[in-house]
Amino acid sequence: MAVREVIGDDGTALVYRSFGSCEAPALVLVHGWAQSSRCWGEPVLEALAQDFHVIAVDLRGHGYSQAPETGYADRNAWAGDLDAVLRAENVSAENPAVLLGWSYGGLVICDYLAVHGPDAVAGLVLVGAITSIGRGEKGGRVGAAMRAAIPAAMSEDPREAVRALGSFGNALTGPVEGRGATSQALFGASLCTPPRVRAALFDRAASNDELLAGLGLPVLVLHGDQDSVVDVSAARHAASLLRGATTSIWEGVDHGPFVEDPERFVAEVREFTRKATAESETRGESGQGSMEG
Repeated sequence: MAVREVIGDDGTALVYRSFGSCEAPALVLVHGWAQSSRCWGEPVLEALAQDFHVIAVDLRGHGYSQAPETGYADRNAWAGDLDAVLRAENVSAENPAVLLGWSYGGLVICDYLAVHGPDAVAGLVLVGAITSIGRGEKGGRVGAAMRAAIPAAMSEDPREAVRALGSFGNALTGPVEGRGATSQALFGASLCTPPRVRAALFDRAASNDELLAGLGLPVLVLHGDQDSVVDVSAARHAASLLRGATTSIWEGVDHGPFVEDPERFVAEVREFTRKATAESETRGESGQGSMEG
């Protein structure tokens, strides 16, 4: 495992971790709101790295990446951040990556696609993800746990923030029994994300329905049917727009499928990424594009 830093388009220092062989197909993991690249858990990252070049990103304002004052409501900033990481790891049209976004990470991936297009992308995995944000956006519908946490989760008053973020409770882990250390680590990552960053990520509106409808990439939509942070209807909405999406709805699972059943998560992501990479090679040989005109 290597820890690396790259500078985004607006000068923001971005930290990410690289696992596995750089010669293997690239799999880029983008975490969600108020989390970090450690949310996946080391066993998941190490298992995926047996087959892929795994790149786990700390988004701006999160983990070890810099937390600038601006850019959180700017599609171009998010797109530029991800593009900087991809370029640093030699991801390109000739060496495309599968992009996997959890929760808010799905929106960041849509930002990238909207600005830079899909040429360097072999496929997408949307895990408990939003794809749009703003009032009335079906692709951004949140669940009861998220609604209960806002706006107190953005407060600078530690008592309010701790109570609100604590109300996520089992949402990220499922039943806490046997996962107490993981639950505390995820809770700690949320608290370590500056309150102004937690707030700024929601201070924007973006609709990506048209983007998804025109996307000609393989996509795996993976979501728990008991997700209380991002409602499962957001996944079903995305799947209805995407052509030929593979949908995997996990019965009885909340917002963290990779925490509740890491072995199943690795197996499904591994199978999809292998197929998407193979299809990308075929598209490249035939010269087909990835976006409808």
